[in-house]
Amino acid sequence: MGKLIVVCVIVAAFSAFIGERFVKLRERALADRLLVQNHLPNCRLIKGLVKCGSEDVTILPNGLAIISTGLKYPGMPSFSDAPGKLYLLDLENERLKPVALRIGQGFDTESFNPHGISVYTDEKDHSVYLFVVNHPEDKSQIEIFRYVEEENSVFHLKTIYDQLLHSVNDIVAVGPESFYATNDHYFGNAVLKQLEILLLQPWCTVVYYSPEEVMVVADTFYSANGINISPDNKFIYVSDILGHTVHVLKIEGNNYLSNVKSVNVGSLCDNVEVDRETGDLWLGCHPNGWKAVMYDPQDPPGSEVLQIQNIHSEKPTVTQVYADNGSVIEGSSVATPYKGKLLIGSVYHKALLCDLK
Repeated sequence: MGKLIVVCVIVAAFSAFIGERFVKLRERALADRLLVQNHLPNCRLIKGLVKCGSEDVTILPNGLAIISTGLKYPGMPSFSDAPGKLYLLDLENERLKPVALRIGQGFDTESFNPHGISVYTDEKDHSVYLFVVNHPEDKSQIEIFRYVEEENSVFHLKTIYDQLLHSVNDIVAVGPESFYATNDHYFGNAVLKQLEILLLQPWCTVVYYSPEEVMVVADTFYSANGINISPDNKFIYVSDILGHTVHVLKIEGNNYLSNVKSVNVGSLCDNVEVDRETGDLWLGCHPNGWKAVMYDPQDPPGSEVLQIQNIHSEKPTVTQVYADNGSVIEGSSVATPYKGKLLIGSVYHKALLCDLK
């Protein structure tokens, strides 16, 4: 009888703990947030990028946008069984026709599952390197390609695995073979990842990789997501999606990152893009993250774009530039400006180009 009472007490305590964690998770995911429509003028859906997603985008100085599509990620919806692809979109061309980027022979395109992307241009010979987070069979690895614009092609150079890069979300290249990357989970195991989310502990990390060294250079994030670098290459920006914050980190001489400040954004912000001229940050966000995970086509997840101006000042300005309840674009993950326009991508839905007001 005594053992039964003990078991009942343990079960009751565990149930209460799980219930409390579930409530906290709903709060973190902004499950009850109501979104007011805030549209931009002259928005056009990008034909050819429907239902395959446009999870991350980087725009080259000449207006060519490189877009990662077809992400299949545990816990998130997916509407296509086809392998992931990289697309080119010429923002200088009014036709706005995305073209699949050709990948040279020797790379397994059938298992390609691209996530975050970054571009590095070598100042010495002007070679362009494309870094892609890849999740073949739910693994995490980094692919480095050389981009050849004249051929609309990339050629695979290297695949990087490391035990510290166990759950990579996004990446920012800082050299031909070096980068900073975010781990959005502490655990690599799929079951433990789900448990980790429920526990809501700040265990996630930023990792620095070079051929000479690999090390954790920053930690204590609830879910380290988007990452990018300042125009002067002195600071790293990291979005903590479940922390509703963007962190400013200074690059030290030993490649470690020291915390400078964090900015509350009030949303679940995904990728971070940086305007190389103004230094403004542009964030594709999930205004109600609960809907993004618990997908219901009758009540789709909304989208939100935030701009942070003067992030290094005492009072940065956070502005909602765009918001949609899912009627136009679902689950925005990235937003980046180019010559008075704003390109908005999504995890598993569409891509949208709008005029900035």
